[in-house]
Amino acid sequence: MIHRTLMPFRAGALLLLLSMAAACGASGPGLALAPASFQQAMRTPGAQVIDVRTPAEFASGHLDGAINLDWTGGVLEQRMSELDKEAPVLVYCASGRRSAAAANALRESGFRTVSDLGGGIRAWQASGLPVVGR
Repeated sequence: MIHRTLMPFRAGALLLLLSMAAACGASGPGLALAPASFQQAMRTPGAQVIDVRTPAEFASGHLDGAINLDWTGGVLEQRMSELDKEAPVLVYCASGRRSAAAANALRESGFRTVSDLGGGIRAWQASGLPVVGR
């Protein structure tokens, strides 16, 4: 009987912990940052901002300071060794799908701090944040 009484508390506590982790910008597997948190993370000294969209998408507008390492074309995998595994890596794409896959690949390759822009550049622009190169 006591076990059933504690179930709602356990579920609520778990949701609270997950929400706090996401809000604090945790970079574990499957967690993505909201645009404002991603923008704040970009200010971290040495942060590497990686746009994993195609070159054409990159040319249509990207985040200031981002480098284009196309995930679909295999460019990120080819040039991953050029990135600093100890410095924060911030990845984004159009909607968050490609960047989530790229973030997982980076983590699996030993990168210590990897963050993904939840919702991609679309969410960034919907939040009224700037893009360059348009």
